[in-house]
This record gives sequence, C-alpha cells and structure tokens, in this order.
Amino acid sequence: MLSVKGLSKKYANSDRYSAKNVSFTVNNGEVVGLVGSNGAGKSTIIKSIIGVLPFQEGKIEIDGFDIVKQGEQAKRHIGYVPDDHSVYEKLTGREYINYMGSLYGATKGQKQYATDVLAKKFNIDYALDMQIANYSHGMKQKICILGAIVHNPSLWILDEPMVGLDPQTMALLVKFIKDYARGNKSVVFSSHSLETVQKACDVVIFIKHGEVVKIIDLRKKAVDLEKIFMQVNEVDDV
Repeated sequence: MLSVKGLSKKYANSDRYSAKNVSFTVNNGEVVGLVGSNGAGKSTIIKSIIGVLPFQEGKIEIDGFDIVKQGEQAKRHIGYVPDDHSVYEKLTGREYINYMGSLYGATKGQKQYATDVLAKKFNIDYALDMQIANYSHGMKQKICILGAIVHNPSLWILDEPMVGLDPQTMALLVKFIKDYARGNKSVVFSSHSLETVQKACDVVIFIKHGEVVKIIDLRKKAVDLEKIFMQVNEVDDV
C-alpha cells in the first residue's frame, strides 16, 4: 500500500512548486494512473515516492515504512521502471535480472521465475544471454520491467512504461499490470496514453501545476478521460 500525504516539492532557485500538497492512497489490489500534460509534476511525484528526490513537506509511506526515515526498508518494497529505461548495457539480460534481484534481496526462485517464466511471457527469453547494448529500444524496456519486479515488490511504479513497445507488447503489459495488482499488490503508472489508462486503471489522478485537481474511480462509473483531460487542461483565463 502507498500513502502520500501533503507532498510538496520545490526545486532550488524556483518560486514554483513542482508538487504542491499532493495526497492520495493506493490500496493493495489497485492500479492507479497519474495523468497530466508535460511538466504537470507527474515525474516529480514519482521520484519523490521512490526516494530519489528530497521534498520539503509531507509524508510518504510504503507498506508502513516512511520513505525518508526508513528509506532502505521502504525501497525494498518498490519496483521502479523509469521513463528512460535505464539499464546496465554492458551486462547481458540474464546478468541484469540477477543483479537487480540481488540488490533487492530476491530469492533464487524469484530470479529463476523472472528469467524462465517472465522473460518468455514478454518474448525476450531468446535474448537473455545477449549484451543489453545490442538490444532494441523495446527490448531494453522489457528487460527494465523484469528487473523491476524480480523481487515481487508490493508497490510497482512505472513512468511512461509504454514508450518504445509495439502494440502487442503494450496489450500484454496492460494485462500483466492488472493481473499483478490482483495479487494483492499496488501499481502506479504515469502515461500520456489515455486509452492505456482507461484499460489498465482502477483510479485516475489528474495532475496540473503540481497539484491533484481531480480523482476518478473508473470502477464506479464510465467516463470520457479525453474529455476530462481537455477540461482540466484548458488554457487559464488571462
């Protein structure tokens, strides 16, 4: 479970908050999407949650662990897929998965499941013993995804996970995200693809100028996310 309460973040030499009084909860079994235009503050919120960015105000807890006061314990419960699919390109895919597993304390069985089962599911098993530097953009994204969940984290965070993926893999990932959450896990992801958000998410959080401006539970009613997005991001009156 993820709890974000009153998160506020202002970068040095800036008069503007990149995240301002942000509060929301992601319960086990839920997929929550963060939606907003470029520069809305989605990545700032995500990087604050995973402990990469310090923040001035608020509190973030992952499974009851405070990301500031109990950072090491909290981070062991997180799996993170960045928007730039950062990976160690000199390693093979198998080496990368095993390395990430070791960092997070994954068991031998969890590592083997990732290389034997998940790699096959994502159609990258044939390339596990190739150096990642030789991977395509989409393959790097896939191996990054596997490295993020090798330890079966209770909170899985993905920042623009569909970038570089073909339609078939995108559909596979949407289903996998939903199934993963059903295993009593929490999933948060940001995306500019409203169609993907509609298909994958239980709850959608709209972010504008670093603030939460609307939260919609898709389980309760059918909505037109594109229409709401356009309403939320109308040009401010001059």
